Amino acid sequence: MQDVARLAGVSAQTVSRVAREEGTVRPETTRRVREAMRQLGYAPNRAAQALRSGAFNTVGVIGHKLARTGEAHIIDAVTTALRDEGFGILLVDAPSNSAVDFTRALNSLSQAVDGVVVLRLETPSATPVQLPDGIPLVVGDFRYTDRHTAVGTDQTNGARDAVHHLLGLGHETVHHIAGPSSSVQARAREQAWIATLWEEGRAVPPLVRGDWSPRSGYEAGRRLLEDPDVTAVFCANDEVAIGLIRAMHERGRRVPRDVSVVGFDGLSLGEYSFPPLTTVRQDFRRAGEEMVRLVLEQVDSGAAGGERQILIPTELVVRGSTAPRRERT
Repeated sequence: MQDVARLAGVSAQTVSRVAREEGTVRPETTRRVREAMRQLGYAPNRAAQALRSGAFNTVGVIGHKLARTGEAHIIDAVTTALRDEGFGILLVDAPSNSAVDFTRALNSLSQAVDGVVVLRLETPSATPVQLPDGIPLVVGDFRYTDRHTAVGTDQTNGARDAVHHLLGLGHETVHHIAGPSSSVQARAREQAWIATLWEEGRAVPPLVRGDWSPRSGYEAGRRLLEDPDVTAVFCANDEVAIGLIRAMHERGRRVPRDVSVVGFDGLSLGEYSFPPLTTVRQDFRRAGEEMVRLVLEQVDSGAAGGERQILIPTELVVRGSTAPRRERT
């Protein structure tokens, strides 16, 4: 800082005021100081400034397997919304989805950010993650709504819409390729599938378990093809559905002439699959924007916590992968 002060011909205190962007330094002096900073490669210590002011202008985002489709879409929305509000983002991909790793990541983030957005806490056990108190926090998991503000998608009604759509086309029942059992979202879709079939008095076929990937849909499809009575399949997500459709084509089962397929998520790739995929669209952008809005409300008010719940509806998008059931000849 002293070198900058000498080059700009000002005091160290003036350099400090310019670095803190206090707005009390004359424009011409500010210009000279910033030019000296540029020439000397001086960068203000933002962490030290944050400690003095109590604000980092940064929000932490934590999750696991952030490259997954849903997380990637939400992170994009969160990043855009934070940038529009003048905040940076500190992103942490927990090494596992264990309660221990999530708790460690949360505790470390809470010391360096103004607030935290927690994506899906798909922990493999019932052990609750100890989310920190006293910091603005929003979670994407409704298991924590007794203590924290949460934003989520209406998985239940989305799955019900998919099953009702297929039953409405005349299919006697609907098979399901589910997501991993550790996923809260996958279990919600699975339970809604079962409940809807029961309510409609239909048989519940054996569940086929997948892992969100196209490969798991492809492999599940090869198994389902062993049953000639399969005419309708609801998939846990669009990528699983794409894998299933490929398996059907390879075995000569035409979609939707022989088998109707519905995905979940509403990814753009579904518009260009063959045939175009009927799906349940999640509004990832709105989810990310709501998370940012709610966490910044807490930051601005200085009142961390709350138990607000935002449940975002889904939308059934009907395309070419579903059709009325054909009678056998």
